[in-house]
Amino acid sequence: MLDLTKRDIKYLTGVGPQRAALLNKELGIFSMHDLLYYFPYKYVDRSRIYAIREIDGNMPYIQLKGQILSFELAGEGRGQRLIAHFTDGTGFVDLVWFQGIKYITGKYKVRQDYIVFGKPTPFNGRFNIPHPDIDEVSEVTLSSMGLQPYYNTTERMKRSGLNSRAIERMMAQLLKQVNEPLSETLSPAILAEHHLMPLTDALRNIHFPTHADALRKAQYRLKFEELFYVQLNILRYAKDRQRRYRGYVFSRVGEVFNTFYSKHLPFELTGAQKRVLKEIRRDLGSGRQMNRLLQGDVGSGKTLVALMSMLMALDNGYQACMMAPTEILANQHYETICHFLKGMDIRVELLTGSIKGKRREAILAGLLSGEVRILIGTHALIEDTVNFASLGLAVIDEQHRFGVEQRSRLWTKNERPPHVLVMTATPIPRTLAMTLYGDLDVSVIDELPPGRKPIATIHQFDNRRESLYRSVRKQIDEGRQVYFVYPLIKESEKIDLKNLEEGYELICAAFPDCRVCKVHGKMKPAEKDAQMQLFVSGEAQIMVATTVIEVGVNVPNASVMVIENAERFGLSQLHQLRGRVGRGADQSYCILVTGYKLAEDTRKRLEIMVRTNDGFEIAEADLKLRGPGDLEGTQQSGIAFDLKIADIARDGQLLQYVREVAQRVVDNDPNGERPENDILWRQLKALRKTNVNWAAIS
Repeated sequence: MLDLTKRDIKYLTGVGPQRAALLNKELGIFSMHDLLYYFPYKYVDRSRIYAIREIDGNMPYIQLKGQILSFELAGEGRGQRLIAHFTDGTGFVDLVWFQGIKYITGKYKVRQDYIVFGKPTPFNGRFNIPHPDIDEVSEVTLSSMGLQPYYNTTERMKRSGLNSRAIERMMAQLLKQVNEPLSETLSPAILAEHHLMPLTDALRNIHFPTHADALRKAQYRLKFEELFYVQLNILRYAKDRQRRYRGYVFSRVGEVFNTFYSKHLPFELTGAQKRVLKEIRRDLGSGRQMNRLLQGDVGSGKTLVALMSMLMALDNGYQACMMAPTEILANQHYETICHFLKGMDIRVELLTGSIKGKRREAILAGLLSGEVRILIGTHALIEDTVNFASLGLAVIDEQHRFGVEQRSRLWTKNERPPHVLVMTATPIPRTLAMTLYGDLDVSVIDELPPGRKPIATIHQFDNRRESLYRSVRKQIDEGRQVYFVYPLIKESEKIDLKNLEEGYELICAAFPDCRVCKVHGKMKPAEKDAQMQLFVSGEAQIMVATTVIEVGVNVPNASVMVIENAERFGLSQLHQLRGRVGRGADQSYCILVTGYKLAEDTRKRLEIMVRTNDGFEIAEADLKLRGPGDLEGTQQSGIAFDLKIADIARDGQLLQYVREVAQRVVDNDPNGERPENDILWRQLKALRKTNVNWAAIS
């Protein structure tokens, strides 16, 4: 069998050392195998002419043959565009240009036969082809090669002549050399059961498809395999861990929990909170180590569920801890939990980087003796000097802010790892959760506590400042507080900070009788905390800030969130920011301020924000708009293997399907001993070796 992983790319005809160095550096292609797995990002069908009536909404690039009936100019000034009405006798499409209008009208004539090439998109009930390629019929010989592949290349490569066509030629050369089948990477049983194309055929057809159906089958086979191994990896890992680590058995719900439930619970639990507590209770009593992800929107009552889970640990003679990503948030959790437990004899301590000297020593001694029953803190909790008498449950808040290593260090605090409850207010779409946190059981709190009014979200253009300030003034006069948030993006940090400073001065001038505080990440921690405190205590009515406030601060009296330049924020970020208001019983408002000119996807983002408060709907939309790579936290958590062809947003259904296939393999062959699965475990081992970030899913 041919092994391409051991063949250096420089030995492929037409490559050589110089080109090889460029492929190494720019695309990470070192071997012929790497090149073979560098897939096209699109295909262009130059082999056939479509009829306009065949066009549907999700077609790639197509060719049409017909005539321009007339030209028309639409729009004003910079927004002006040229529209050509085109027909082939079976229907009509509009050809649209936003630039080079004079050139186009001079070049193309009405009622003459042309071949048009481009991507059709639906617009106002008709199909548009923006900036199409147009050729006279006599000049085009229809390509016999079927679908032409297009490869992504970098600017540096293009300058050296390594463009998409050059990669296409290399690929053709490489496939010429593959004259015997490549080693199969899936078992015969899986190939047969799921009607998958053999690997060698799939790789040929992914690069040079003979027709659209062959391409579809090749894509399906390669996506299936990729997602299958991601899931097999996670499920095998989870199984191994289950076998390796027994969990502490919390056999009873006792006095501490019951006293709190009957005497100290400030309000009735929602149905969702009760359901989640039952799931946690079941895990804690099962003998398995719990690894559960608790998702819930800001304000859904996750902290209370976490506290009641910690009380179950206390009832069974264990300690519990809660880890938060920032000091402000750790402080807030500490105060909330102390407030909940007021009057109960439970020692709760706070440990952060700024707690030093005697106080720190007293906390550490209390942990070792078991007197400190609940410890709240930042990642100071995982320092080597912090040791527990018997840690039974660790709660991790806003998990995406913690790296994997940091989390795993919690496990070393005992001879057995504690139960782990991971909380996040960043709703994660189901498909992504299955990949990033596939070994965690997921619980969702999908109801808000009674008495909470949904936040009203309004999109306003920045030329309507006067009316914005009037509505803000009205809220302040009613005794409420207001946030003004500005973007702070690394690339334009200086400009952003200048905007914040200017915004601060404008707001001070517009509200001369109000106290205005300001917070941004470039301030010293003590200065930041002092400014935060002014707002939390109610001394300041307005806070001007960057996204520093996204995670954490809880000010029930704040009822308005004004987000400046809202077009520069992602959906999840806007949703997180919006969740900073609406914590009290009053009606709250989130006002998204933007300029007038907005890109199409930005407009979509803002429409979603105005339409819904449902974090999961927003997360799904965010995933579709931005793709998984950009979602906060996924970069550092990394999907276990780099996805080369599958797309978590688009291939969600396939992901769920292959997860079930992988689950059956793991259940039927838990120790990886069955000869028919030998090929699967070998391939998994090889992938773990070559792909970075195997520890990512933990």
